[in-house]
Amino acid sequence: MRLLDALRFSYYAIVGTPLRAILLVAAMSIGVAAVVLLTALGDGARRYVVDEFSSIGTNLVIVFPGRSETGGFNPANLVTSTPRDLTVDDASALLRIPGVKRISPIQVGTTEINAAGKLREAMLVGTNHAFFAVRNYKLSLGRPLSKTDLKRASAEVVLGAAIRKDIFGKQNPLGKAVRVGDRKLRVVGVLEEGGRGMGMTTDELIIIPVATAQAMLNTNTLFRVMVESRSRKEIEQVKERVEQLIALRHDGEKDVTVITQDAVLKTFDKILGVLTLGVAGIAAISLAVAGILVMNVMLVSVTQRTSEIGLLKALGATATAVKQLFLVEALLLSLTGAIVGVSLGYFGAFVLRYLYPTFPAYPPGWAVLAGFATALGSGLIFGVMPARKASKLDAIQALTKR
Repeated sequence: MRLLDALRFSYYAIVGTPLRAILLVAAMSIGVAAVVLLTALGDGARRYVVDEFSSIGTNLVIVFPGRSETGGFNPANLVTSTPRDLTVDDASALLRIPGVKRISPIQVGTTEINAAGKLREAMLVGTNHAFFAVRNYKLSLGRPLSKTDLKRASAEVVLGAAIRKDIFGKQNPLGKAVRVGDRKLRVVGVLEEGGRGMGMTTDELIIIPVATAQAMLNTNTLFRVMVESRSRKEIEQVKERVEQLIALRHDGEKDVTVITQDAVLKTFDKILGVLTLGVAGIAAISLAVAGILVMNVMLVSVTQRTSEIGLLKALGATATAVKQLFLVEALLLSLTGAIVGVSLGYFGAFVLRYLYPTFPAYPPGWAVLAGFATALGSGLIFGVMPARKASKLDAIQALTKR
């Protein structure tokens, strides 16, 4: 029997029982859509985390106060004990290391900003002039913090876009005085709206000199120090030199954790990549269930179409031809389900991106192809048994059955 004839026969067999066909296609499409959508979520989470870490700058070595005893980087390193302070003097000393382009000490906290009769809370970041270049922050108005000694508590502040809007509205805030905590500061710049990094929007930030922040928060310990190397090739060398210098300054104690940006990216990329494969495997189970459903319905179909099979054999159809007819029918149903499922998966991913614009929920190509292939494979595999059963029916006995 020609393939075109088999396709035509299978098509009419499918449309002749619309409810059965719809149920089979729905089962298969749900399985494929689950694979596409869940992998879009997993891969989207991986891309989101990688993009967030990439947004903090390039060629970075990050110094955390406190020592993690485990080798390499793991997320637990972000929370460390602090036997010795990481100070502004330590940060300044890092500038003398060969291969270091710039450093940015960071102190964080929460505070209140009061100006023009308006009061609101905000996230406070104490840092230096280099912070804006290290973090790739852009300004919509004014300038960044002045290039001054890290120990000098100058009265300058750069506002996030949301802070500027809430306090000053459409007025130009440059040069105006604001009270941040217990300090009176002068606005020198406004950050560009919509900046992001590490899951935090810059619109809600207040950026002041690190010495001013430490005096305001009554602390000498830095939250982090970001060190930018001159090139990607020098990152590992800079990391080793940072560890050696801090140990030398801390009486030989290795009481800081030093990680590279690449190590962070690789670790999270690996973890979330495995997670994506895991959720894809879980979703693929639904395709196996759909394949079993195809087999069961096709077995019932063989029983219901016994007379039809007997007539085909009486007209000269071989066992191979009958088997081919049922396999083609199973494949058509699986193919239709796969196409509908992929469409549903892409639509679901589009809805996710619409609801959460910053989340890159794009189905990876390998997952779409895998879902498509698994749907067709399960339809073929689970369609073999019904096809074999139909091909083994005796023509005379099949014609006499009702």
